[in-house]
Amino acid sequence: MPPAIGVMMYTVLDQARADLEGTLARLAGIGFLGVETYGLVEHFGPSRVRDAIASAGLTLTSAHTPFPAGPDAQRLLDQNEELGAEVLVWSMEREEFDSPEAIRHGVRRVNEAAERAAERGMRIAYHNHFAEFSRSFDGRSAYDLLLDLLDDRVLVELDAYWAVMGGADPARVLAGLGGRARFVHVKDGPAVSYEEDVMVPIGEGRIDWARTLGAAVPGPRWHLVELERLHVDTFEALRRSYAHLVGAGISRGAAAPAGTEER
Repeated sequence: MPPAIGVMMYTVLDQARADLEGTLARLAGIGFLGVETYGLVEHFGPSRVRDAIASAGLTLTSAHTPFPAGPDAQRLLDQNEELGAEVLVWSMEREEFDSPEAIRHGVRRVNEAAERAAERGMRIAYHNHFAEFSRSFDGRSAYDLLLDLLDDRVLVELDAYWAVMGGADPARVLAGLGGRARFVHVKDGPAVSYEEDVMVPIGEGRIDWARTLGAAVPGPRWHLVELERLHVDTFEALRRSYAHLVGAGISRGAAAPAGTEER
């Protein structure tokens, strides 16, 4: 069975902050099964976000939130415990991949977060950008060094688009991650500029998603669509993305896309 399809809420952050319940209902209406929160708990509070997701019939896949480490750890854990999040996802900064020493220093924060989260029955997941793949040391990518240093309890959320930007083949990365890769961020576009790329509906950009996501890799449970800086209507882009991924049998949604037969 293909992984379930969801939405990373940064995609519809403005719409959700204007109408949380209505936005979630529209996502469910397209056929999406879950959402990864971003920027909503701070705006509405965790209980309202939790209740709105449940009322829309959606699953809370994960919370995109800073690592619960250092002085803010308890506040972040309290907040996400009330939200009902089981997995907290975040990244290290680009400059933390400037050297092996910088990677080791940054990983301490992630591993501290994993330990603190475990005390609450939660897990941490690491989300990549492009520096993890574009930088290498003694023939090994920064990403491989990172994985070696991360606590074994830390899951992975692979952003396939940024992996391509870093010069990696996300299909091969996924195959190497095995069961550790719980989530895949699915975005599409020209894959030219980290700061300036305008995204397009999934299947209309550079990435071959059937190849990238079609292999029988044991880990991913969710394909999370994230679209940034669009030149088309956001919900239309999400509808077309859903149609491509679910229509091709790459992802599993609540219903077959309009005009297709369920696979």
